[in-house]
Amino acid sequence: MCRSRDLKFIYIFVALFGLLLVSNETAEARSSNPGLKSRIGLVVDLDSDQVLYEKNADESVPIASITKLMSAMVLIDSGVPLLESITITKEDIDRYKGSRSKLQTGTTLLRAEALKLALMASENRAAAALSRVFPGGKQAFVAAMNEKAVVLGMENSFFVDSTGLRPGNVSSAQDLLKLIRASMDYPLIKQYSTTREFKLIAKRGKRKVNLSYVNSNRLVRNSRWDIGLQKTGYISEAGQCLVMQTTVTGKSIAMIFLDSWGKLTRLGDAGRTRRWLERRAASKKN
Repeated sequence: MCRSRDLKFIYIFVALFGLLLVSNETAEARSSNPGLKSRIGLVVDLDSDQVLYEKNADESVPIASITKLMSAMVLIDSGVPLLESITITKEDIDRYKGSRSKLQTGTTLLRAEALKLALMASENRAAAALSRVFPGGKQAFVAAMNEKAVVLGMENSFFVDSTGLRPGNVSSAQDLLKLIRASMDYPLIKQYSTTREFKLIAKRGKRKVNLSYVNSNRLVRNSRWDIGLQKTGYISEAGQCLVMQTTVTGKSIAMIFLDSWGKLTRLGDAGRTRRWLERRAASKKN
């Protein structure tokens, strides 16, 4: 009887000890990394250039509409008049992925408005039109994108169109960090990419058309976040993607999440990373 009772106490002790070990391991894991669900991730302190966390950051993969950050820089660098009107044509329709658009053919808007829609709402027809009416056309636009990538030292990147709808637009998280840094030097890109919502009065022929858009990244509409630049992206080959610059515990942080397959995973990773950084900052104070 005593032996049975002793064995019972031993089993309980071993079980409790095992739970304690698991708890300690879990706490240690949480303190050492943010627990990202995205297949590729990179978190960097932009003030100190310190890499805080990386996961498959050197792998070159499709980046979907993150491409539009490069498109925006090329457009602004060219010096084309942003207050000039452009018109959406059948050539701007996405026949590759079949993505939808509020910009029907024949819609006329300012080049600046198209740029804003491409950045904040990931409007593909707007991005396609911007490259089509570019001096030299789409071919010249894409060539300028790849030239800009070389200048920025983006060695694992290549671009084939202005929208990101083609999986041939590829980059790595490390290269996208360079893209974020470069984009931060463009006030217009920062402003447009973080615009919460935009109501546009365009024209279709002689008729006025009212169009309403919201940012594709719901975090910019969340008062708890201080986001200076961002871009979302998705095609099946790339998964859900998100890059952004945000301020956490007083520091400028770059967050890059690629190949997230859950619809909300990239946003969840942003939240996990923020809480992880806050815990790190609190532990240093203690």
